[in-house]
Amino acid sequence: MKIAVVAANGRVARKVIAEALSRGHEVVAFGRHAENNTQAKDYRQKDILDLTKEDLAGFDAVVDGFGAWKEETLPLYSTTTQHLADILSGTDTRLLIVGGAGSLYLNPEHTMQLFDAPDFPADYLPLSKAMAKSLDELRERKDVKWTHISPAADFQADGERTGKYILAGEEFTLNSKNESVISYADYAIAMVDEIEKGHHIQQRISVVRA
Repeated sequence: MKIAVVAANGRVARKVIAEALSRGHEVVAFGRHAENNTQAKDYRQKDILDLTKEDLAGFDAVVDGFGAWKEETLPLYSTTTQHLADILSGTDTRLLIVGGAGSLYLNPEHTMQLFDAPDFPADYLPLSKAMAKSLDELRERKDVKWTHISPAADFQADGERTGKYILAGEEFTLNSKNESVISYADYAIAMVDEIEKGHHIQQRISVVRA
Protein backbone atom coordinates (compact mmCIF):
# COMPACT_ATOMS: atom_id res chain seq x y z
CA MET A 1 0.00 0.00 0.00
CA LYS A 2 1.00 3.62 -0.40
CA ILE A 3 0.94 5.44 2.92
CA ALA A 4 1.58 9.09 3.77
CA VAL A 5 2.59 10.01 7.31
CA VAL A 6 2.29 13.67 8.27
CA ALA A 7 4.07 15.26 11.23
CA ALA A 8 6.39 12.37 10.47
CA ASN A 9 9.23 13.27 12.84
CA GLY A 10 7.05 12.74 15.90
CA ARG A 11 7.93 9.71 18.01
CA VAL A 12 4.72 7.79 17.35
CA ALA A 13 4.82 8.64 13.65
CA ARG A 14 8.38 7.32 13.39
CA LYS A 15 7.29 3.98 14.87
CA VAL A 16 4.36 3.78 12.42
CA ILE A 17 6.70 4.48 9.51
CA ALA A 18 9.16 1.79 10.66
CA GLU A 19 6.34 -0.74 11.07
CA ALA A 20 4.83 0.01 7.67
CA LEU A 21 8.20 -0.19 5.94
CA SER A 22 8.97 -3.51 7.65
CA ARG A 23 5.85 -4.93 5.97
CA GLY A 24 6.84 -3.74 2.53
CA HIS A 25 4.52 -0.75 2.22
CA GLU A 26 5.56 2.39 0.35
CA VAL A 27 5.80 5.29 2.77
CA VAL A 28 6.11 9.01 2.09
CA ALA A 29 6.92 11.12 5.15
CA PHE A 30 5.91 14.78 5.45
CA GLY A 31 7.47 16.96 8.13
CA ARG A 32 7.85 20.68 8.77
CA HIS A 33 11.57 20.46 9.57
CA ALA A 34 14.31 19.98 7.00
CA GLU A 35 15.78 17.02 8.89
CA ASN A 36 14.39 13.58 8.18
CA ASN A 37 14.53 11.62 11.44
CA THR A 38 12.42 8.78 10.05
CA GLN A 39 13.30 5.58 8.20
CA ALA A 40 11.39 6.78 5.13
CA LYS A 41 13.58 7.33 2.11
CA ASP A 42 10.98 9.66 0.55
CA TYR A 43 10.79 12.67 2.88
CA ARG A 44 9.10 15.92 1.92
CA GLN A 45 9.42 19.07 3.97
CA LYS A 46 5.97 20.56 4.34
CA ASP A 47 3.85 21.75 7.25
CA ILE A 48 0.45 20.07 7.65
CA LEU A 49 -1.42 23.30 7.01
CA ASP A 50 0.48 23.80 3.74
CA LEU A 51 -0.46 20.38 2.37
CA THR A 52 -2.72 20.33 -0.68
CA LYS A 53 -5.00 17.82 -2.38
CA GLU A 54 -2.22 17.25 -4.90
CA ASP A 55 0.28 16.40 -2.14
CA LEU A 56 -1.93 13.61 -0.80
CA ALA A 57 -3.43 12.35 -4.06
CA GLY A 58 -3.02 8.65 -4.79
CA PHE A 59 -2.36 7.44 -1.25
CA ASP A 60 -4.28 4.54 0.26
CA ALA A 61 -3.97 6.04 3.73
CA VAL A 62 -2.77 9.18 5.48
CA VAL A 63 -1.58 8.90 9.09
CA ASP A 64 -1.82 12.08 11.14
CA GLY A 65 0.87 12.03 13.81
CA PHE A 66 0.44 15.67 14.86
CA GLY A 67 1.26 16.50 18.45
CA ALA A 68 1.21 19.73 20.46
CA TRP A 69 1.85 20.36 24.14
CA LYS A 70 1.86 24.11 24.74
CA GLU A 71 -1.48 25.69 25.58
CA GLU A 72 -1.28 28.19 22.73
CA THR A 73 -0.76 25.40 20.18
CA LEU A 74 -3.45 22.99 21.44
CA PRO A 75 -6.16 24.43 19.12
CA LEU A 76 -4.04 23.14 16.22
CA TYR A 77 -5.36 19.63 16.93
CA SER A 78 -8.70 20.77 15.52
CA THR A 79 -7.24 22.98 12.81
CA THR A 80 -4.86 20.39 11.40
CA THR A 81 -7.35 17.52 11.55
CA GLN A 82 -10.01 19.53 9.74
CA HIS A 83 -7.48 20.64 7.13
CA LEU A 84 -6.56 17.04 6.37
CA ALA A 85 -10.24 16.07 6.31
CA ASP A 86 -10.95 18.86 3.82
CA ILE A 87 -8.12 17.68 1.57
CA LEU A 88 -9.31 14.06 1.64
CA SER A 89 -13.03 14.83 1.45
CA GLY A 90 -14.85 12.66 -1.07
CA THR A 91 -11.82 10.46 -1.80
CA ASP A 92 -11.12 6.80 -1.01
CA THR A 93 -7.96 7.73 0.91
CA ARG A 94 -8.28 6.83 4.58
CA LEU A 95 -7.35 9.28 7.33
CA LEU A 96 -5.99 7.68 10.50
CA ILE A 97 -5.50 9.86 13.56
CA VAL A 98 -3.07 9.22 16.41
CA GLY A 99 -5.39 10.03 19.31
CA GLY A 100 -5.27 10.20 23.08
CA ALA A 101 -6.72 8.20 25.96
CA GLY A 102 -8.33 11.05 27.90
CA SER A 103 -11.52 11.05 25.85
CA LEU A 104 -12.25 7.33 26.31
CA TYR A 105 -15.55 6.67 28.08
CA LEU A 106 -15.83 5.27 31.58
CA ASN A 107 -19.45 4.12 31.38
CA PRO A 108 -21.68 2.35 28.84
CA GLU A 109 -23.87 5.46 28.51
CA HIS A 110 -20.83 7.44 27.28
CA THR A 111 -21.58 10.33 29.61
CA MET A 112 -18.30 10.26 31.55
CA GLN A 113 -14.84 10.37 30.02
CA LEU A 114 -11.47 9.45 31.49
CA PHE A 115 -10.51 13.11 31.89
CA ASP A 116 -13.63 13.60 34.06
CA ALA A 117 -12.25 11.23 36.69
CA PRO A 118 -11.17 13.00 39.91
CA ASP A 119 -7.70 11.46 39.80
CA PHE A 120 -6.99 12.45 36.20
CA PRO A 121 -3.66 14.37 36.10
CA ALA A 122 -4.39 18.10 35.91
CA ASP A 123 -1.35 18.72 33.70
CA TYR A 124 -2.86 16.58 30.94
CA LEU A 125 -6.36 18.02 31.09
CA PRO A 126 -5.94 20.84 28.51
CA LEU A 127 -4.26 18.44 26.06
CA SER A 128 -6.92 15.76 26.51
CA LYS A 129 -9.77 18.23 26.05
CA ALA A 130 -8.19 19.67 22.90
CA MET A 131 -7.83 16.18 21.43
CA ALA A 132 -11.40 15.32 22.45
CA LYS A 133 -12.70 18.46 20.74
CA SER A 134 -10.89 17.50 17.56
CA LEU A 135 -12.43 14.01 17.72
CA ASP A 136 -15.92 15.41 18.29
CA GLU A 137 -15.52 17.61 15.23
CA LEU A 138 -14.24 14.68 13.21
CA ARG A 139 -17.33 12.67 14.11
CA GLU A 140 -19.39 15.20 12.13
CA ARG A 141 -17.48 14.41 8.95
CA LYS A 142 -19.38 11.89 6.85
CA ASP A 143 -17.36 12.80 3.75
CA VAL A 144 -14.05 11.32 4.95
CA LYS A 145 -12.95 7.73 5.65
CA TRP A 146 -11.45 8.54 9.03
CA THR A 147 -10.41 6.29 11.92
CA HIS A 148 -9.28 7.66 15.29
CA ILE A 149 -7.06 5.33 17.34
CA SER A 150 -6.67 6.02 21.06
CA PRO A 151 -3.80 4.43 22.97
CA ALA A 152 -3.97 3.10 26.52
CA ALA A 153 -3.60 5.59 29.36
CA ASP A 154 0.04 4.64 29.97
CA PHE A 155 1.49 5.26 26.52
CA GLN A 156 5.14 4.21 26.71
CA ALA A 157 7.60 5.70 24.24
CA ASP A 158 10.31 3.16 25.00
CA GLY A 159 8.08 0.23 25.93
CA GLU A 160 8.82 -3.16 24.41
CA ARG A 161 7.36 -4.40 21.15
CA THR A 162 5.38 -7.45 22.26
CA GLY A 163 3.53 -7.87 18.97
CA LYS A 164 0.25 -8.36 20.83
CA TYR A 165 -2.56 -5.99 21.68
CA ILE A 166 -6.25 -5.91 22.55
CA LEU A 167 -8.41 -4.01 20.08
CA ALA A 168 -11.12 -2.17 22.02
CA GLY A 169 -13.73 0.45 21.26
CA GLU A 170 -14.81 3.77 22.76
CA GLU A 171 -14.65 2.64 26.39
CA PHE A 172 -11.61 2.65 28.67
CA THR A 173 -10.37 -0.95 28.71
CA LEU A 174 -8.00 -2.78 31.04
CA ASN A 175 -6.07 -5.94 30.19
CA SER A 176 -5.98 -9.16 32.22
CA LYS A 177 -3.39 -7.59 34.53
CA ASN A 178 -5.75 -4.69 35.25
CA GLU A 179 -3.49 -2.36 33.30
CA SER A 180 -4.08 0.32 30.70
CA VAL A 181 -0.70 0.35 28.99
CA ILE A 182 0.76 0.06 25.51
CA SER A 183 4.10 0.84 23.91
CA TYR A 184 4.53 3.10 20.91
CA ALA A 185 5.83 0.06 19.02
CA ASP A 186 2.73 -2.05 19.70
CA TYR A 187 0.49 0.93 18.96
CA ALA A 188 2.24 1.20 15.58
CA ILE A 189 1.43 -2.46 14.90
CA ALA A 190 -2.24 -1.77 15.60
CA MET A 191 -2.16 1.31 13.37
CA VAL A 192 -0.69 -0.54 10.39
CA ASP A 193 -3.03 -3.49 10.97
CA GLU A 194 -5.94 -1.05 10.76
CA ILE A 195 -4.56 0.49 7.57
CA GLU A 196 -4.31 -2.97 6.00
CA LYS A 197 -7.70 -4.26 7.15
CA GLY A 198 -9.80 -1.11 7.08
CA HIS A 199 -12.54 -2.37 9.37
CA HIS A 200 -13.34 0.79 11.37
CA ILE A 201 -14.34 3.53 8.96
CA GLN A 202 -15.67 6.65 10.73
CA GLN A 203 -15.07 5.10 14.13
CA ARG A 204 -12.84 5.66 17.15
CA ILE A 205 -11.10 2.53 18.42
CA SER A 206 -8.55 1.98 21.16
CA VAL A 207 -5.70 -0.39 21.87
CA VAL A 208 -4.13 -1.81 25.03
CA ARG A 209 -1.33 -4.31 25.61
CA ALA A 210 -2.59 -7.90 25.67
